[in-house]
Amino acid sequence: MQKISLSIIAASLLLAGCTTLGPDYQRPALDVPSTLNLSAVGNNLKNSPVADWRLWFKSFQDPVLEKLLDEAAANNQDLALAAARVEEARTAITVAAANHSPSVDATFNSTKSRTSEQSGKLPSGVNPIAKDFQLSLGASYEIDFWGKFSRADEAARARMLSQEANRGVVLTSLYANLIQSYFALRAFDAQHKLAETTLQTRVENLRLQKQRFSAGVIGELDLHQATSEVSAAEVATAQAKQSVSNMESALAVLLGRSPVNIAKPVIARGSDINVLYQRLSLPTDLPSDLLNRRPDILAAEQTLIAANADIGQAKTQFFPSIKLVSGIGYESPALQDLVSPTAMLWSVGANLAQPIFRAGATTALVAGAEARKNQAVSQYVQTVQNAFRDVHDALVNLSANGQIQDATKRRITALRDTHRLAQLRYQNGYSSFLEVLNAQRDLFQAESSLIDIQRAHLSAAVSLYKAVGGGWEVPQSLATAR
Repeated sequence: MQKISLSIIAASLLLAGCTTLGPDYQRPALDVPSTLNLSAVGNNLKNSPVADWRLWFKSFQDPVLEKLLDEAAANNQDLALAAARVEEARTAITVAAANHSPSVDATFNSTKSRTSEQSGKLPSGVNPIAKDFQLSLGASYEIDFWGKFSRADEAARARMLSQEANRGVVLTSLYANLIQSYFALRAFDAQHKLAETTLQTRVENLRLQKQRFSAGVIGELDLHQATSEVSAAEVATAQAKQSVSNMESALAVLLGRSPVNIAKPVIARGSDINVLYQRLSLPTDLPSDLLNRRPDILAAEQTLIAANADIGQAKTQFFPSIKLVSGIGYESPALQDLVSPTAMLWSVGANLAQPIFRAGATTALVAGAEARKNQAVSQYVQTVQNAFRDVHDALVNLSANGQIQDATKRRITALRDTHRLAQLRYQNGYSSFLEVLNAQRDLFQAESSLIDIQRAHLSAAVSLYKAVGGGWEVPQSLATAR
């Protein structure tokens, strides 16, 4: 065992002269803007001076929404899967770190053999049956002269951090999808309410038209048109109810609920869509360094770091490997004498292996690692490009939706006046019932469109929230790695 200790000490001394092969990581240089100004796209949003994007959803002051987000974070299966992948990647760090320590194995061998008496190998009178027992403890240690194990550590840690960031991708996507789905549910609730109100109005109108038809005031055409509008309102009500039901089941899945609760979803409601829209607020400017906390960018960069380290590992295959080995144990033909002093054996040695001919395999290994790094560079750059595009598109959509809503509100005001005047003209015999029906249809469509516009506007705000990495807090391990 003394010899084993000497081997380990010698290995530690030799490590002082080791070098690390392969390129050191350098982040790709990218030309990015210093700020992202909302006014640059002509926004007319209600702004707030400060926004904590991680907790931005709290600005809606909707406890039901916040409770749903907590439920999803605790039970969503995509998030649980991502967390398990982080744990798996963390074990790879331990495996890589083990290469820096000697491996020690205990072995026990027991053999019984018979040598042919006709082979001429045995002296006369010797028993042809032999027994052998061995008990040994062996240690081996490969010196990391070229940084193979150091690069393996670097790659394993980067891949673990990449999985940690990928968990952030899942979390931000989960929060964004759930918030958008909640807004959609409240919008569909509003559509259903509007459709039911419209249906009640159309049913009442049909009742009056039947009375007028019985009195001979109107003809059969007006009666059939009123009946048709009732059926159209029934269709709209059924479609809105269908949308509500489908969105409830979608939310139940995001919340990680059981199949029973997905089959019969019960989703709590908070503020209505109009209140949520009124509470929407965003900051005036978005510092572009917010994109440095986007989990997909962090994941892409850590993947690039790992690919860069893989090149160093591949290049070590060109150079010799030096391994120190040592062992101590006992060997005896009789089990009862196995641990006697005369049965002791030990060995100390070293071996050096220098690759000579691999038919181009090592060169191809390095080339493959460099190609994977080039792929990782492209993926990283593309991820950053997509990040800025996501922010730009969200800002443009917010601006456009704000303008569309203003115009739609003005249209609704005009259509309400149109509907009122059309009814007066019809009641006084100046126009046909068709003019009233057209006014009713236009007003219903405009009011329905306003709900859709509010939902789209809120959805664009959530897209911006996701685009700047909202919904998660950057772990300290990732924050210090950049």
